[in-house]
Amino acid sequence: MKLKIKHGDTVEVTTGVDKGKTGSVLDINPNKLKIKVQGVKMLTHYDRQEGLVKKEAYIDYSNVKLVKAAAKAAKATKKSTSKSTSKNA
Repeated sequence: MKLKIKHGDTVEVTTGVDKGKTGSVLDINPNKLKIKVQGVKMLTHYDRQEGLVKKEAYIDYSNVKLVKAAAKAAKATKKSTSKSTSKNA
């Protein structure tokens, strides 16, 4: 299944505790239809070296809507050099 939301898009959460929040897409799991959105569903994780670390968790793909698509990178195009071969008689 091809997803309409891509990495880097800006989305808005439509349901749940974080309803109304917007953020950019950090990661997508297309097999489970889950996405990670910046600043949404923050979990606190304890690490021995770093201490308490706040991380984003995955939310369901159906609970967000696309607000703004990420800008596509411009593709490099080659200039076509037309060789004019005109025979002068």
